[in-house]
Amino acid sequence: MKPRVLILYAAIGGGHASAAHALQKAFAARGVRYVIVKDVLEFGGKVLKRAVVGSYTVSEKAPLLYKMYYESGDVSDPRWAEIKNLLRGQAQRPMFALTLDRFVKKFKPDVIIGTHFMPLEILYPLKRKQEITAPMYEVITDFMVSSDWIQSGVDAYFVASEFTRDAMLARGVDRALIHITGIPVKPELATEKTRAGARARLGLADENVITLLGGGIPSQRVRHVVQEFLKTELRGTLVVVAGRNKELEAELEDLANGPTLRLLKLGFIDYVDDLIAASDVVITKAGGLTVSEILARGTPMIIIDPIPGQEEWNADFVAGSGAGIQLRMAEMAPAATVSLLKEPERLQAMRERAKRAGKPNAAAEIVTAVLEDFEN
Repeated sequence: MKPRVLILYAAIGGGHASAAHALQKAFAARGVRYVIVKDVLEFGGKVLKRAVVGSYTVSEKAPLLYKMYYESGDVSDPRWAEIKNLLRGQAQRPMFALTLDRFVKKFKPDVIIGTHFMPLEILYPLKRKQEITAPMYEVITDFMVSSDWIQSGVDAYFVASEFTRDAMLARGVDRALIHITGIPVKPELATEKTRAGARARLGLADENVITLLGGGIPSQRVRHVVQEFLKTELRGTLVVVAGRNKELEAELEDLANGPTLRLLKLGFIDYVDDLIAASDVVITKAGGLTVSEILARGTPMIIIDPIPGQEEWNADFVAGSGAGIQLRMAEMAPAATVSLLKEPERLQAMRERAKRAGKPNAAAEIVTAVLEDFEN
């Protein structure tokens, strides 16, 4: 018998949803078809969703203010962390009791997985009262962990790395509950791609390819970085991906090719993985899923503009593992890229370390662990 699986995320940034859908695909590959993925914020109403998503927007608009908020809520004492999270869950429950509770009881899941801490802390009172009996698993989608992720009643945690595990042990989490799997990325990232093959599919010349994922970076800063790139003597293609950031597309509209460097400007695309595989270097922010997807392809990174808190930790993981470098000033990205491309041995070493740090099979490993629990 296959389990009924409920995967819940919170639409705060894109990473939690990406991880949830990656798990859904991995379950499908194992023949588990009755898997529902839901954004927990949809059960709390539009006003709450706007408030929660708006608070995340502060991290980009006012990073220092967000840093103060983030660090003030990160409790070091494990006992106080659990109490804090229990109280927060209880405070949120009135907004979800008539919607989320009803949905879960009607669906009757055999397994509940959260790719954000919010769904599990809201549902925990139901588990404590045995109104739901399904095991609850938490998938941590960053390389470091704040006290927000430490939850009572969680049956297992799936974490990014040994670094993440050690941080949880320091916070008093039972070692037996922690599984090092990596952050779940799309299962197709486990299929090997060569740079030459990816470049051929994208029509990129066999020269230097630098990709700048600029959608979450202030548009004027991206423009300045691009302009500095175009002044260099690099030969090849600079690909700038704006994603859904229309402001950035407009900011770059009048920029054209440099003397030796072609500029390719892209909006929202569905072939980011090919682009990462084709690149010599990817310049990016440090979201947990973004970093994991790039590591899975073994592509060196230059991290710029990390959001205080979790993205700073993700950036430290990349730099500490030798898979990339972190720059305090985004404007230094062109000079750093030129330097890396002039040192092919260093760049190759970064590729190898990125590949070692990457975990493209994370979603499959999580699903295997969950199914083994269910069958036993």
